[in-house]
Amino acid sequence: MPTFFKASRPPLFHLFFLIPLFAGLLLSGSLQGQKQAAKVKATQTTAEKGTGTPTTESVTTNVPEKKSANSTDSTDMLVVGGYYFDTPTLTMKKNHGIVITSGTFGSISDRNAEEETLANFKKEYPNATVVELSEEDYILPGIFDLHAHYNVTLAGRTRQEETNVIPAVYLANGVTSTFTAGEYFPERIFLLKRDIIQGRRVGPRIFNTGPYYGSVRRGWNRNATKEEIYDEVDYWALRGVGGFKAKGIDPESLKALIERAHFHGLTVTGHLDSGRRGSVNPQDAIEMGIDRVEHFLGGDLLPASRSAYASLQNLDPDDPKLLEVIQKYIDNGVYFDATITTYGSETPKGEEFAYWTDERRFFTPYVQKWIAEKEEKERARPAPRGPTQFEKIYAVKQKTIKRFFDAGGQITLGTDHPSKGNFLAGFFAHREIETFVRAGIPEGEALKIATLNGAKALGISEKFGSIAPGKYADLFVVKGNPLQKISNTRNVHLVVKGGTLYETAKLLKEVEGKLGPVDEDDWR
Repeated sequence: MPTFFKASRPPLFHLFFLIPLFAGLLLSGSLQGQKQAAKVKATQTTAEKGTGTPTTESVTTNVPEKKSANSTDSTDMLVVGGYYFDTPTLTMKKNHGIVITSGTFGSISDRNAEEETLANFKKEYPNATVVELSEEDYILPGIFDLHAHYNVTLAGRTRQEETNVIPAVYLANGVTSTFTAGEYFPERIFLLKRDIIQGRRVGPRIFNTGPYYGSVRRGWNRNATKEEIYDEVDYWALRGVGGFKAKGIDPESLKALIERAHFHGLTVTGHLDSGRRGSVNPQDAIEMGIDRVEHFLGGDLLPASRSAYASLQNLDPDDPKLLEVIQKYIDNGVYFDATITTYGSETPKGEEFAYWTDERRFFTPYVQKWIAEKEEKERARPAPRGPTQFEKIYAVKQKTIKRFFDAGGQITLGTDHPSKGNFLAGFFAHREIETFVRAGIPEGEALKIATLNGAKALGISEKFGSIAPGKYADLFVVKGNPLQKISNTRNVHLVVKGGTLYETAKLLKEVEGKLGPVDEDDWR
């Protein structure tokens, strides 16, 4: 993991590193007055080099792309039949033919002439793939998960990134784009991203974030200077991250992070606090220019005299002061990534937490045994008296998100669910969508939040987030109309990412029994 507080590289490294940075600055017309490029130690930390933990092998850049055996790669594709979600109108429209060429959406036929469309398409693209759907099929844009962790905490091991099963489960559930929202082992995610791009592994697009900025990162320097933070942001921006995540950060460091991220055209999000003990209240982060806020809205309703969670559990969603907080988000164009459902998952009780498939089949037999033993111990414990803190927060957040929506606030979907042996994040995206609706948000708006809003929050909605000509061909197909019953989003059977077709059942079958350590010595 790069650490920007230690010894710099030798001169040859600086030459290699400075050339692309200055080239980028020249192209942007911003060379004058800019700082010297970062002197970053780009070696892995001792913790990251540990043996036995799940790793992604190093890859080279000249390897030709190859596709999974569970996918159908076609330069050209026609999807005909069923219905598709039209984002501008928030309605389902009859699908007379969606053309996909070179990985992007081409024409979308509005004529009731499927046979003619099919004949013309086959004539123009004789080697293309044709996907014919039934009247029960509904096509949705690919999901954007903006709090998509790839790490797990299993069988007494430390929390760590898992790069074999989790990516496939995301994609199989129609999650075609993920923003990692902070990484414990950034090199693993960086290499996973390359593996997916080069066809070595199956998974969604990864907008990686590099390491956390703040005390949650092991070895974080609370006395880091503005220049040091600038240097590390430069380093990760040049490596192609999709944005940055702060957690446990102080005001001065956050301000520096935001400034330098924006210099590179990248967004910043944050898991913040109340302002207690040198933390940052979301209200103050908005003044600094933050782009998105995770978990809670902040403001005067979360006083600096105690932690954010201590106040949040007792927050009154009808308090008039809440509208003042919400208006600040709206006035400054700041998105709210609510991650509602992860708070309910600690003591899951509602229908939204029911399993519609056996998610535990993806764990290794060793982990499944550990889960069973853990649950037996939990059943033996006395039940808590009254609702837990997170149960209270789950109820508060549902009412808060509805008020935020009604006021015109911009919401994104984030799962924030690193599995501890129960739910997996890919499936969890559908629980979050359903929770939006349970909170009172209309089904069509919930689908927009899960798709287009994520792309807008990252500033890439011109190419992602909806089914429209010229955008990347990311979609998934479900049985049943989600506008009539939102839980139908769970019924995924086909996924297309960038023009490549995947069958959900095959993707999931391939990774059954592979998540987690295989014995007592593994992942140590």
